[in-house]
Amino acid sequence: MAPCKSIVTFCLAFGVSFGARAEGAQEFYKNKQIRMIIGHPVGNDYDLAGRFLARYLGKHIPGEPTIIVQNMPAAASIAAANFLYAQAPRDGTVFGSFSRNVPSQALMGQMNVEADPRRFNWLGATSLPARVCVRWVTAPVKTPADLFTQEFIVGGAGAGSSLSILPTVFNHVLGTRFRIIQGYKGTTDTVLAMERGEVQGACASYGQFRIYEQLIRDGKLLYLLRAEETPIPEIPDVPSIFDYAKTGEQRQLMQFIFSSTEFGRPYVLPPDVPKDRVETMRKAFADTLHDPALIAEAARMKMDMTYRQPDRLEQLVASLYSTTPAMIETVKKLVPNLQ
Repeated sequence: MAPCKSIVTFCLAFGVSFGARAEGAQEFYKNKQIRMIIGHPVGNDYDLAGRFLARYLGKHIPGEPTIIVQNMPAAASIAAANFLYAQAPRDGTVFGSFSRNVPSQALMGQMNVEADPRRFNWLGATSLPARVCVRWVTAPVKTPADLFTQEFIVGGAGAGSSLSILPTVFNHVLGTRFRIIQGYKGTTDTVLAMERGEVQGACASYGQFRIYEQLIRDGKLLYLLRAEETPIPEIPDVPSIFDYAKTGEQRQLMQFIFSSTEFGRPYVLPPDVPKDRVETMRKAFADTLHDPALIAEAARMKMDMTYRQPDRLEQLVASLYSTTPAMIETVKKLVPNLQ
């Protein structure tokens, strides 16, 4: 009887263990408050999409916790990335989003980036954003070719933002003549600056300009170029800056720098969060972005909430970190503001 008793005791012990662990994964979030950190200002496309996601995400997490959104826009979202990496609780109650440019900035050793993208628990991403440059109707630059002969004044929001990165890359890699006026908080500020005549244009993700449909219809805000090789379905006639690459090296450099587009609007949990909570949040994230109600509302709002899988983001990080040191040094020399 002793061996049988031992087996029963052994089984019961494991039953309790497995049951407690399963209960922990399912019950942990019940009556909890979760913080979503957004590394961009209110009204930015990351912010709008994050708040939209938060409205649906809670019901797909076991226990239906409350989700509180907190903006942390300092240093073009690098402050948010560093907070999530080094300071946020590692129990699964804090997650967030930062600029899709952070992984490449970390790889290149930008001074104020503390985060190591390889250690984040990637939850997935929303959207596959294209990036464009727009011009105000009165701007002297009318075509991408004009950028090589005339100065084009655009608004910037710090070295880590698309507002600054795109024109900086074009200047250093291709020899365009963008002049960046720093100090704007984001796209909204920059469009207002265009209306006031302070700047002539801006470069950012395509989605950030879709809210200005009236200005576009009125012919006041016009698309100048796209930063991707692939045409944007809604505006297929907008030319690609890649058409102006004169050498294979120029094309390769831009492909490396602009690879961040594939990160979409990424979301992460900090390093060292228990694996069962990571899996719980990953499933909730995927279920949310496949929710028919979310999909229907996103379509009405014209908001790109396309689901990007976490393993794809991990592959992108791995690919970035396989870049040769020689290529990284070339990028650093050509585009020092990205360091």
